[in-house]
Amino acid sequence: MSSNNASSIEQNGINPIPDAERYGKPSGLFPVWFSWNISIFGITCGMYVFSLGLSVWQAMAAGVIGYFLSCSLVGILAVGSVRTGLPTLAQSRMCFGTDGNRIPAFFGYVANMGWKVTMLSMASTTLADLLQNLMPALSDGAGHPGSFCLLLSFAVVIVLTMVGAVYGYALIIKVERWIAIITGVMTFIYLFFFIPQIDFSQLNSAPSGSLAAFIGGIVLAMTMVGLGFLNYGGDYSRYLPRNSSAGSVIFWTTTGIALPVSVLLILGVMLCVGNPELLDKAAHEPLAALTGILPFWFYVPFSLVIIISLISAGMTGVYSSGLALLAVGVPLSRAATTLLNAVIIALGCFYLTFISDSFLSTFSSFLASISVVMGSWGAIEMVDLIRQRALKWDVTLAMPAGQGGSSFRAPAMIAFVIAVIIGLGTITSTDPYIAKITSFLLSDEAAQGTFAKANVGLVAAMLTGGVIYAFLTFVVHMGYKKQD
Repeated sequence: MSSNNASSIEQNGINPIPDAERYGKPSGLFPVWFSWNISIFGITCGMYVFSLGLSVWQAMAAGVIGYFLSCSLVGILAVGSVRTGLPTLAQSRMCFGTDGNRIPAFFGYVANMGWKVTMLSMASTTLADLLQNLMPALSDGAGHPGSFCLLLSFAVVIVLTMVGAVYGYALIIKVERWIAIITGVMTFIYLFFFIPQIDFSQLNSAPSGSLAAFIGGIVLAMTMVGLGFLNYGGDYSRYLPRNSSAGSVIFWTTTGIALPVSVLLILGVMLCVGNPELLDKAAHEPLAALTGILPFWFYVPFSLVIIISLISAGMTGVYSSGLALLAVGVPLSRAATTLLNAVIIALGCFYLTFISDSFLSTFSSFLASISVVMGSWGAIEMVDLIRQRALKWDVTLAMPAGQGGSSFRAPAMIAFVIAVIIGLGTITSTDPYIAKITSFLLSDEAAQGTFAKANVGLVAAMLTGGVIYAFLTFVVHMGYKKQD
């Protein structure tokens, strides 16, 4: 059965994609990434970078640099999947060993699921808000969606997400292309109504921040976008022909992610300057803060943009979560793991939609902590691509011991553990429970600094992991041979 038949359920799991089933061009990666990064939530991300105490121009520069830098790392990992046909978390078995890789694969799964719970929850509440404004009978009488309206919206969002994720790669590629066009056009039109809300006379009113604050802004931008995609950057490039240009894969992946979010970040920075009330509201209700500034007659298409882009993000995320479970070693088919993920995400979304009062603080702290783990893994895997290339991209290295690979590779695991300890020890958390496993390497004064609050410890973890692994592999030659 052809792998590019969008009407059939994809049969491939984490196996290498055969050359006969490969098709497409690197440029096809652009709409996949663009479609679910055009989300208007990106405007709020610009507000968060600005809130570090930067000037407008510093916040713009820091955000764009952080986005493109981190997204280029996603593109680099995507090249490895082109050469092997393996999804990203399965390819890292070549670096960590089949058993050792279960640890980063599990955390990659957790990180992905956390993001999707949040995105699909926002999609559900946005759809419910839209429906109750169009049909007042669905309101609770106090200007908020009623329980039935929330439940209906929740069901619609989950079903649409599950359908795309279960059918798999071919359907996602075709659907995402249309979503990219629709959301791109609608967002472009939306800007004509959004830009007049900006007080351009205030753009120079914010004082410049320190160098530390600027670097912190770059790191914060990296954690909000690119680093969150490291663990599945290659899941959508592995069907490309094996000889596809590495430069093209990196370029189209990087621009597909970073271009839309950079434009939205710039707009977010300009909108919130001189508007502390909006900035405060964005920290608690990121989407409501934006819909509240629009006239109702444009509120409808604006909401549709949000809903479409968030469902798009959820669709691809659930698909990649299924691949992550297979990489952990769960004995199910890709379609079965995708359904399992959909159920788990549905439970999480139900909690956020119907039970939780506030999630942003806890989720932000959780994301920073899990990013330390995945950032460390990603840096080690990127260094190992040099070794994999020297070994002719031999996919048997991703097999268990005795079948060409290893169960456990010491250099990767040593570098990983040290990097994670350093990273968790040098980031901070606003959640009191997550704070118990963070900032233990910082003094009380250092923990209150800009670098700590912007989670620069994540970069320290990545550099530590990459350097230690490179030293053990290429200098000490620990485990460099094909079989350890």
